[in-house]
Order: sequence, then C-alpha cells, then structure tokens
Amino acid sequence: MHDMNAIIDALKLEPHPEGGFYREMYRSGTRVSDLSLTGKKSAHTSIYYLLSGKDFSAWHRIKSDETWYFHLGCDLLIYFIDQNKMVRTVRVGLESKSFQATVPANTWFAAKPLKEDAYCLVSCAVAPGFEFEDFEMGNREALLKEFGTTAENTKLIEALTRE
Repeated sequence: MHDMNAIIDALKLEPHPEGGFYREMYRSGTRVSDLSLTGKKSAHTSIYYLLSGKDFSAWHRIKSDETWYFHLGCDLLIYFIDQNKMVRTVRVGLESKSFQATVPANTWFAAKPLKEDAYCLVSCAVAPGFEFEDFEMGNREALLKEFGTTAENTKLIEALTRE
C-alpha cells in the first residue's frame, strides 16, 4: 500500500464522496446544451480516480456517459444495472487485457478493485462534463426494492452501498 499512498500524494488526490480518491484534471471551456439536461455545461471533464482494494465506488448514476481508462494496479470490476434490471460486470486492467469501459448516461453503477491487498488507478472522462448536481448516490433500500430481484443482485447492492 506504500505505492498507493505515494500515488495519492504525487497526484494530489482528495477523498471522493462515493469512495476512493480523485482529482479533476480537465474541464473543457467549451459549453454545450443538451435537451435532456438543464442549462449549459462543459463539453468534457476528466479525473484521476484511485480505489484501494478495501474500498469501492458506491452505487451511483450521473446524467452523462462516463468512460473509465485503466492506468495502474490490479484489475477493476465495474458493476452496472442493465435495461433488464440485472447486475452486469465489466473488468478493466492488465490481467483482463481490457483498458477502457463506458457506462451509459443514467445507468446505476459501482466499482471495486479485484484484489483487496492492492489498488487501482483509472481516469474517468465524462461527456457532457460532470457536474455534482447531476450525481445521484444510490440508496440501498430503494435499489433493493427496484433491482433486488435475484440473490446476486441483492448481494452486490448490499455490498456496494454505504448505508
């Protein structure tokens, strides 16, 4: 974990509300309008995002597409709820030989490093750009009521919420 702390310090990462550490690296000066969104927002934003193996990115959703790019550490599991209300998993990292994954706008998703004794460093790019007012944390009870239709869904919703 010494390497993880060195990365947090070197990149000047700060705690993120959904878990892990982050730092915004880019916010486009270009402003765009989207009929499904309110007002104008940056065309594109990106962050560094680091999760320790004992932490997770809790279930949340945003109003834009988000692409995750793998950089360092162990593989990362990105969980999302599909149109059939089933939890699906995408894996990114060196072992999986998959280095990016995109979560569509308005999709509930969460993430966790594959190994508890490791960490994962990724970048996340959001377009149209990320705004905290477009960010919604998942409520365990509400997610279970809507998506807890299988034992596996229930297990992952319970494991990846902070309530």
